[in-house]
Amino acid sequence: MRYIDLHVHSTASDGSYTPAEVVALAIKQDLAAFALTDHDTVDGILEAQEAVLAMENTHKKIEVIPGTELSVDYKSRDIHILGLFIDPGNLLFRQALETARVKRDERNIKMADNLNKAGIDITVEKMRETDGKSVLTRAHFAKFMVAHGYVKSTKDAFTRFLNSDSPYYVPREYLSPEEAIELIHSAGGLAILAHPLLYKYNLLQVEELVKYLSERNIDGLEAIYSSNTGFDEGRMRHLANKYNLLITGGSDFHGALKPDLKIGVGKGNLKIPYTIVESLKQELGRRSSIN
Repeated sequence: MRYIDLHVHSTASDGSYTPAEVVALAIKQDLAAFALTDHDTVDGILEAQEAVLAMENTHKKIEVIPGTELSVDYKSRDIHILGLFIDPGNLLFRQALETARVKRDERNIKMADNLNKAGIDITVEKMRETDGKSVLTRAHFAKFMVAHGYVKSTKDAFTRFLNSDSPYYVPREYLSPEEAIELIHSAGGLAILAHPLLYKYNLLQVEELVKYLSERNIDGLEAIYSSNTGFDEGRMRHLANKYNLLITGGSDFHGALKPDLKIGVGKGNLKIPYTIVESLKQELGRRSSIN
């Protein structure tokens, strides 16, 4: 059986490994394929693909699936939609990501100003000294605060300063779900609801979300996920079947930010079969034949 991971982050956003290093880790884990799904960017995909090309003459081969993870607004809640098999060179898509990046940076400046008032000497420029051109997220704020002794851990940073109920928090301007799904489709990709059970909804609310997105042409949901327990995967497969959606699976690997998660296997027992990639490709082929 060949295995995959369709939810992976790199230093292009808030992961701690470069795209090339992620390729090496995925090969070490003996994965047949993985999707690079950095937050609101496709900037790491070329590096990952070039890393694979550099290994062409070796016996180790792996497929890099170009992707991203977009944040959208749903009932004033931050919901994430994965784009898989997108064309990273699509101009409309890249322009939309650049607009999202600008808005994110504006929000980051405001949040840094708020934290300065709390006695934390932090700026976007100081974070970029170590994180370069990465898409800066709240995880980067947390990393900076831990590194400079303002908090003891990432969890502490979020609890005290970065969660949405903190007085220092600044909300982002988000795409609507419809906009995100349409953008992903315009770039030739499939739109997937990421980790449906992480949004602190009960099961009825999760189904309401899935139904809402299915009516707006989302393609699938992430049924296999690192934090699933008990009957979680079965429940998500049932929802996917009920609303005629594809399923995907991923570890949500970030490296140091989520040290308990390993690429391909999550907390150790995650197994996502390559047959899922085959199903996704079949759907893309079906659409291509229609168009």
